[in-house]
Amino acid sequence: QAQLVESVGGLVQAVGSLRLSCAASGRTVSSIAMGWFRQALVKEREFVAYITWISAYTDYADSVKCRFTISRDNIKNTMSLQMNSLKPEDTGVYYCAARRGSSGSRNAKSYDYWGQGTQVTVST
Repeated sequence: QAQLVESVGGLVQAVGSLRLSCAASGRTVSSIAMGWFRQALVKEREFVAYITWISAYTDYADSVKCRFTISRDNIKNTMSLQMNSLKPEDTGVYYCAARRGSSGSRNAKSYDYWGQGTQVTVST
């Protein structure tokens, strides 16, 4: 089992920045890939980014590439998402997720563990 706890999101103006973090605990932390997903109102949950735990390979959705940066700290068992140049369309509930195995995935259904979600609102 792995437990995931996200930091509190917030309200930020467009073109501003915000950093989310996710603390992971549990016996499987050392062999999991982790990712961020988000869900806006009346929309499906969508992939944002993932990072593998050992090689730190990263992948980003096209909509956030060059604006968001995912990173991890293997010592502290944390993952972060630095979000820059935020846009109103980035608004949504952001979820931290983890999946067993060393490879990441853009498919939300392939993730085994989820955080509670944190609201990010970008105003114009």
